[in-house]
Amino acid sequence: MPTNRTALVTGANQGMGKQVAKELVSDGVAVFMGARDLARGEKAAAEIGEGATALQLDVTDVASIARAAERIQEEVGRLDLLVNNAAISTTRTDVRGMEELRASGQPSVVSLDEVRAVWEVNVFGVVAVYQAMLPLLRRSSDARIVNVTSAQGSLTTMADPAFPFHKTFEPVYSASKTALNAVTLSMMIELEGTGIKVNLVSPGFANTALVNFEGTEPVEDACREIVRVARLGQDGPTGTFTLWDGVELPW
Repeated sequence: MPTNRTALVTGANQGMGKQVAKELVSDGVAVFMGARDLARGEKAAAEIGEGATALQLDVTDVASIARAAERIQEEVGRLDLLVNNAAISTTRTDVRGMEELRASGQPSVVSLDEVRAVWEVNVFGVVAVYQAMLPLLRRSSDARIVNVTSAQGSLTTMADPAFPFHKTFEPVYSASKTALNAVTLSMMIELEGTGIKVNLVSPGFANTALVNFEGTEPVEDACREIVRVARLGQDGPTGTFTLWDGVELPW
């Protein structure tokens, strides 16, 4: 396993997480690929090859997160890069497309259990992983956290009636990303002056399971900004909220 740089990517057994892991491995980074289902994680890691290691990690299970941190500690002793990528848009399996999903997610009719379930992954899961991995990040001489959000989490953008997706803002996925943005800001403030960099990234509209494969961009293109920011060195910026190629987004 390469020892020059070690990363953890959550939700890495498919979609953008897997692509990010693949590109980091191609850079010589040793990547732990977090996956709720270890068998699926191992299959994805095998497809990437040497440098990729599957790691059972369910961001809603604190015991799973603790075991993942312990393994990284035992095998490497530090963490240089954390990419909080794991996310869901719904727990429902009976939805026939994004239009139906958005209709059922309106604040007047949405299931509160659905809101809680999505926020458990997209918001609380990120906080839980951050808390467990921070001691390992503190042992790195060049640590960075990249939180994967969505432009839909930008209140400034979504509040504009002229924005094409203005009416798609809802309290399930969209608002969970707004909350993630706020959580990320709190991380940025907490880590000011520590040397640990924190960046917030909105990827492209990827054609993945997250959006019922109705995305407009192939995974390779959609994850470019995640990879670009993940590759930033010690001189790279912190405290940014960007989309490709380094374009600043309003909070």
